[in-house]
Order: sequence, then structure tokens, then C-alpha cells
Amino acid sequence: MRDNGQVTSATAQPKTPGFPQFSTSLERGDSPVTPPRLIATDLDGTLLRDDKSVSPRTVAALAAAEEAGIEVFFVTGRPARWMDVVSDHVHGHGLAICGNGAAVVDLHGGAGAHRFVKVRELARQNALDAVRLLREAAPGTVYAVEQTYGFNQEPAYPKLHMEIPDVRAPAEELLAPGGLADDEPVLKILAHHPELDPDAFLTLARLAIGTRANVTRSSPSALLEISGPDVSKASTLALCCAERGISHEEVVAFGDMPNDIEMLTWAGRSYAMGNAHPDVLTAASGRTVANNEDGVAVVIEKLLSRLP
Repeated sequence: MRDNGQVTSATAQPKTPGFPQFSTSLERGDSPVTPPRLIATDLDGTLLRDDKSVSPRTVAALAAAEEAGIEVFFVTGRPARWMDVVSDHVHGHGLAICGNGAAVVDLHGGAGAHRFVKVRELARQNALDAVRLLREAAPGTVYAVEQTYGFNQEPAYPKLHMEIPDVRAPAEELLAPGGLADDEPVLKILAHHPELDPDAFLTLARLAIGTRANVTRSSPSALLEISGPDVSKASTLALCCAERGISHEEVVAFGDMPNDIEMLTWAGRSYAMGNAHPDVLTAASGRTVANNEDGVAVVIEKLLSRLP
């Protein structure tokens, strides 16, 4: 999750039929192969501008997509309590995928009244194993624990988020069954290192933790997000699409950071933002302009203009 509201992932892809690589770059102006039925967009660095606002042009594009019968899903690393930034822009179903796929949340209740529709928690033993293995591989790592409603952290964890933790204690005490934070499911662990390069830290953590958890990142700093072994934006989006009878070929996805990569490679068409991480630019089938230039709206407008 980004500092003050960002997030990322690396699990096995959802099991879906193979799909062709679409040629979707805006420069070529190719026509869609399959009419879109769902738009899945990341928030920070993607839909939101750097000041965390949703531009009037983007608001209009999202509304037009919904009016055309295309569902819009916000798919983010943010926790549910940080979704007020887009709560005024939900249409129809009102659902969002939060915590890098760890929760599906109904935003209709408004600020402070979000309802959890689906929770894909990180088992406490897996979480404890991940903490132990990463401590051994990267001494100096400090942790925070994200739960459905609560946020807890180690005393040395830096002030990266605009909130006061409920409890400050070692991660082992926060995660222990019957421990200090045993009243809610664990959605993910945040792991911060004060010195390591962010991409190097991600690679090291994935090697150390292996299949016990999914490790990703969305922050420009060395801040990792650790979720359940099969939990990612892509896997939860695939579940939501299956419930609606929507195939991956009918999904258009947008993102900018490593936690978006699985989603971008799973979707039939995907767009990396002009400001995206190099790995995201490689993973996506198309590219749009930067978030501050309304890159999501640019693509949606083009897609809608080509509908019958």
C-alpha cells in the first residue's frame, strides 16, 4: 500500500482459459476485439491525481461507462476506511476490491459505514511465518498489521499512514492466536525497511517467504504488502467476474505499480499509466497517459466512442 494510501502483488494467476494478446495502444487506435463489460481500475497513481482528487473529466467518464452498461470496479491496495475518496463516485453495485484483493467492500453506506461482502484473510500462522522469515532475511524490517477495521503496528514502524494505530506491540504479539489483535481477521501485513531498495526488498521477501504468502508493493519506498497465498487483485477480481458471468476477455484494467501486474495480465485488455513502474509497462497490453493527465478517462472515452 502506498505511503498514506498506496499498495502491490505476485500470486499464481486465476485459472481461466487462454486469451490472445490484444493490440490496444492508443497510438494505433485499434478497435476493441470484445466489447467491454467491466472496467477495473487501481486508484492511487492511476484513477486519482497526485493530490488524491478525481478529476471532473474522470467522474464524467466513469458515469458514462456505467450508463453504457459497463460495470466499474475500484481495485486498490487501500483499506476500506480509506475509500471515502471515491465513495461519491460509485454507481450501480457500489462494490470495491480493497487490500490488494483481501476484501470486497460495499461502499453504498458512505464514510464509516462500509460493509464487508467478502474477506480473504491471511492465516495467522502464515503471517507469523512470513514475519519470522523476513526478519531473518532482512534484519531491521518493521511491521504493521492491517485488519478488517483495525490497524496495529510495531513501536519502530514509521509514521507512513495518516492514522493512529490501535495497538503498538511486536508483530509476533499482534499476530499470535489469542493475542492483542485476535478480534478481527488479518487482511495483510505491511513490512518496511529503512535502507533497502524497494524492488530489491520485494525480490528478497518473495524468495524468503515463498508460497506461505503473497508479497507485493505499491509504495515508492521499501514498503511491502503481504497477503494470503492466493490473494491478489487479479484472483479476487476473477471471483467477482465469475459471479457476474463476465469473462476476462470482457475486462479492461488500469494500473501503475507491481501490485497491479497480475490484474493487468489477467484482463483481456489492460493499460499501464504513463507514470507506471517499468514492470507494469511491460505487463500491460496497452499504455495510456499519466494519472495527472486523466489517462483512465482518455481510454474510457475512446472505448465508449467505438461501441455500437
